[in-house]
Amino acid sequence: MQVGVPREIKTDEQRVALTATGATELVARGHEVLVETGAGLGSGIPDEAFAAAGARIVATAAEAWSAEMVLKVKEPVEGELDLLRDDLTLFAYLHLAAAPELAQALLERGTTAIAYETVRAPDGSLPMLAPMSEVAGRLSVTHGASLLTAPQGGAGLLLGGVPGTRAGHTVVLGGGVAGTAAVEMAVGLGSRVTVLDVSLPRLRQFDTIYGGRVQTLHSNRVTVEQAVLDADLVIGSVLIPGAKAPKLVTNDMVARMRPGSVLVDIAIDQGGCFADSHPTTHRDPTFRVHETLFACVANLPGAVPRTSTEALTNATLSATLRLADLGWRAALQADAGLAAGLNAAGGRVTHQGVASALGVQETPVASLLG
Repeated sequence: MQVGVPREIKTDEQRVALTATGATELVARGHEVLVETGAGLGSGIPDEAFAAAGARIVATAAEAWSAEMVLKVKEPVEGELDLLRDDLTLFAYLHLAAAPELAQALLERGTTAIAYETVRAPDGSLPMLAPMSEVAGRLSVTHGASLLTAPQGGAGLLLGGVPGTRAGHTVVLGGGVAGTAAVEMAVGLGSRVTVLDVSLPRLRQFDTIYGGRVQTLHSNRVTVEQAVLDADLVIGSVLIPGAKAPKLVTNDMVARMRPGSVLVDIAIDQGGCFADSHPTTHRDPTFRVHETLFACVANLPGAVPRTSTEALTNATLSATLRLADLGWRAALQADAGLAAGLNAAGGRVTHQGVASALGVQETPVASLLG
């Protein structure tokens, strides 16, 4: 199979969907890898490294997109939509529930779209979302701590404080992979930390791990409001796989927060979990809401492309090899977890969460696979 790796063109996106090591594995199994020139530079992977791995370096995006399967990090954006076609398998982060225009383009062109973020492991976890969630969770706290400084427009607060002063209060909404990473980082910086989740077993795990040093609260309207109003830094890390994130923090809550407080929404790829959230970029990461500072960078792990690219390929390579070896139909027939990643095919939506968010009829994956 021909496997294409185009250069990412989303604003400030320096990751690449495949490392040179991944290319080596594909080539060793008889596949042809087409890498757009410069695709790996932001991640520290020069064209020469891909060429040494046996990949063919191509001069244009169109050549990389001409492959039977295209690997990407972020969803196709304007300038790439015309390259979609009905005999293409696209394997990438897609987040279609929050991207109706992209979903419509994929449906109109009949592209087979497999989303990293909805692929399931046997235990029900999301193995391809996990590494980027870990990166985003850790970055969200360091990013938020920086924004709390006065030159950045924050309250002028050191998140961990020093002896004799008040440490900042970090509130983490959602105790999944990203939330866990955020809690770990916030505790490490010396912040006072509260984590909210709807799962009592998950909250018990936090209590066991941190020996009571982290406040755990069952997430509901009342506890979210109480925690947010006492927060200096709020991390939004709520996830419903494939579906839009619920809006947990209202504009009214934000209006009553302490001036200079910071809110970092790492659920923004799925629409965000704060009512006032909208996507921002690394170049222009923040905006004001009342007297607080919002940060909603949609590709936060792109700030550390070397780490993120390696972690992503570690998570996706085995599935990429199966798709290349067997083709998408046979690969999905053989692996129910990978089949859960199919979001669209043949002009039909095949994921329940995406279909619900878009207001369209779901076509069960099994009906397509026979």
